[in-house]
Amino acid sequence: MNDSGIRALMECLPLFWWETDERSHMAEWGGGAFADPSAARRFLDRARQETSVPGSPLDEPHRVVRFDGRTFQVHWPAGEHPGLGRARGIAVETGAQPAAGRRSAAFAEFADLAPAAAFLRDRDGRYLWANHSYAHLYGTTPERIVGRRIEDFDTPADAAQFRALDQEILSQGRPVRHHLSYHRKDGGTGQAAGHRFPVQENGETCVAGIYVDITEHARAMDQRREAEESLKALRDHSGLPCALLSADGRIEQAGTATAELFRSRLSDLIGRRARTLIADTSDLRPLHRAWEGLISRRIRRAETSAVLLDTLGRQRRARLHLAAVSGPAGHVSHVWAVVTHQSVAHEPHPPLTAAQIRILSLLAGGSTNGEIAASLGLSRQTVDYHLSRLREQLGAATRPALAARAYVLGILDPRAWPPRPATTS
Repeated sequence: MNDSGIRALMECLPLFWWETDERSHMAEWGGGAFADPSAARRFLDRARQETSVPGSPLDEPHRVVRFDGRTFQVHWPAGEHPGLGRARGIAVETGAQPAAGRRSAAFAEFADLAPAAAFLRDRDGRYLWANHSYAHLYGTTPERIVGRRIEDFDTPADAAQFRALDQEILSQGRPVRHHLSYHRKDGGTGQAAGHRFPVQENGETCVAGIYVDITEHARAMDQRREAEESLKALRDHSGLPCALLSADGRIEQAGTATAELFRSRLSDLIGRRARTLIADTSDLRPLHRAWEGLISRRIRRAETSAVLLDTLGRQRRARLHLAAVSGPAGHVSHVWAVVTHQSVAHEPHPPLTAAQIRILSLLAGGSTNGEIAASLGLSRQTVDYHLSRLREQLGAATRPALAARAYVLGILDPRAWPPRPATTS
């Protein structure tokens, strides 16, 4: 093994090695016992003090040095001394295990560079190991976490919560999935989801954990829930019948106004094919074209008309506003349908001919029978006959009543002037 290999190995061991220059300044150092140079320098100063006691033989090969509650065996070559000029030495922590992360080798090797935050703590809340993702949550490095306790990093409330979770694992002796909140360094509240589980370390049951920060995901889910609640409130309280249709035309969501429109229970509408709620009239072609255009993504929205059929068999013409909803990979997964400009519900009547609808349009515009006959190139007797038949079919006794019925039954478009058929708008 070359020098770099030896040094890398010592970084994983609970020891400290050093070399000092002529002025007794630490020139090089390494090992896994100390995470930062300041701790290493303080230890070397302590080693110099304890080995500079009057009467200490300079050729003594080792000496016990206690530092920050830890015990080290200090070794140096014969003839050298940690307090005199150029010197080399090594200090080995007694009773210590290999460097953090090596005690649970399989777990540590797997989780050390994982994006999920992972840790290992003893039953006193002292960190035995932490990976880089966990240390990043606290803006530090794993080396600065190991050996310290929960309270050194978290607020009292969070620390109490985490200790309680640790005790739950220790008492039950089995893995537990948790979803917890914690205070972030920026002052905000974070969310994390993961598992805590018991592990055996040197005959002692400890607690290991691995968690994923789901703060942004939780925030996005909260925003989605808020949006869904707002949409539901709008859907249920706007008074507009609306429904979310699947790409194959089944109703997946609907508002209370939709159930009222079709004289049905809302639960009976869900899963039903929308086609069964539309009367089979001769003017369905525009609706079919609109639907095909939406599903194929040729258009994003469409407006057309259709005759709706309720559970009592009554009909009403209405405007349909359709909008495509994109799903995965850009495909259209759903279509929102909103109903406006409903006619009154009525019993089905025989379909009107194009000539009859044109006569109603001219009648509603104020034309006399003679003017209607001249406009359409018909005889006066033919127009009189058509008007008589229309009064029977639509249940209207007079010319004004016939015009009014044409509007409330959705035959004429209430938004247009001069009057025109609703099916062509």
